[in-house]
Amino acid sequence: MKKILFIILASSVSFLSYSQSITATTILNEDINQAGKLIEAYFTPMTKSFGLGLNNGWYNTAKPHSLGGFDLTFTVNTVIIPKSAKTFNIQDAGGNIFVSNETKASTIFGNNDGTEMTYYPGGNSGMINPQFGFIGGEFNMPGGFNTSIVPIPIIQAGVGLVKKTDLSVRYMPMLNIGNNINVNVFGIGLRHDLLQWIPIVGDAFPMSLSLQGGYTNLNTEVKVSGQKTSLNTKTTTINLIASRKILMITGYAGIGYSSTSTTFTTDAKFDLGGLEFDEKLSIDFESNNKFRANLGVRFNITLLTIQADYTIAEYHTASLGLGVSLR
Repeated sequence: MKKILFIILASSVSFLSYSQSITATTILNEDINQAGKLIEAYFTPMTKSFGLGLNNGWYNTAKPHSLGGFDLTFTVNTVIIPKSAKTFNIQDAGGNIFVSNETKASTIFGNNDGTEMTYYPGGNSGMINPQFGFIGGEFNMPGGFNTSIVPIPIIQAGVGLVKKTDLSVRYMPMLNIGNNINVNVFGIGLRHDLLQWIPIVGDAFPMSLSLQGGYTNLNTEVKVSGQKTSLNTKTTTINLIASRKILMITGYAGIGYSSTSTTFTTDAKFDLGGLEFDEKLSIDFESNNKFRANLGVRFNITLLTIQADYTIAEYHTASLGLGVSLR
């Protein structure tokens, strides 16, 4: 699990440490917002994939545990990165302040090729801004990790409460996963049986129907060459789930809503491939709110459960899980 997370997050380190040979040029305060858009365009596919991956794996049946029932499940949610998420439009992100001869640059999941960029302070294409007497400079946007999938591992425990409701908890303490990268995860979810309140429907249809909601918080801390950066991702999801069990096989399906918000922060004097920020950065990435639907199957072998499902969302996700369950 630590190795998988390291592979995902190590690409962030390459972004922060790329092109160390370029002499740093201080960005004007008035251009910091535009620089933030450049950073956001590069990182957005990662924040979306983290959010979508974290919002999966909450359930493998619509039937909650009975009082005192429990389960412990390990799931890997593999987010599939679309081709459109591997590049971003330089003009849209950089405006007339950060420009290039290229029209597109790699995102964090794009190819390994970097992109040569030029910084024009205040959008002045003559390199020297007459108002500030400030000379811009050249820098390199880094290439990406060149990957089409992002695996998100989740360890989750659930316990049955009263009124056909159960509670799920995800937790991983702050762990150093190498190369000055620390991560921690906390999540909590509830599932509640709906058919108990409409017994006529419950008697007519041999199935389970529940409402499920979950919240997950992922903190990532990366320190490179003395530069402290943090990436905080918060995700929420609410789903209507239906399932039907026949012998040892449970088929389940869900439809719901998923939301993700991310904040990227750095210390002062943060260096972006040769561009230096005089003040601390705090960038709130655009919230990602989307509908989602999934279909899956679970196999029960005594206390052992094996599950697999596929989620259709902005980035599709395939999930595979193994656990123990006492209902």
